[in-house]
Amino acid sequence: MPALPVYRWHLAPDGYATRRQLRARGLRPGGQGVAAQLERPRRRRGPLVAYLYRVDLAKPVRPMTPARWAALARANAARRTCPACRRDAGYVIPPTLGMCVPCAYPDPDDSEGNT
Repeated sequence: MPALPVYRWHLAPDGYATRRQLRARGLRPGGQGVAAQLERPRRRRGPLVAYLYRVDLAKPVRPMTPARWAALARANAARRTCPACRRDAGYVIPPTLGMCVPCAYPDPDDSEGNT
């Protein structure tokens, strides 16, 4: 297995891009392997590594179909639905709480039945 070429941070040659850079151009790696890597040295830990892909082998991003849009909408709705009260919280429920804020921290002064 040949070793990957390693470049210093900001010194990669033209024709290589990271996944984010490919995505910004409307491309995806398209099954190709990592072609090179960037390394940014750090003082107390190992270097930061970014993998590079060849732009000429990249393929266009697949378009979103109506079914994929619907699946994405259902997934986002599930992230907003509180499992305790089954209401749409209007925001993504924090995984640290596991439920909406009113269910996680009920107001002791607000007693149901006393109106």
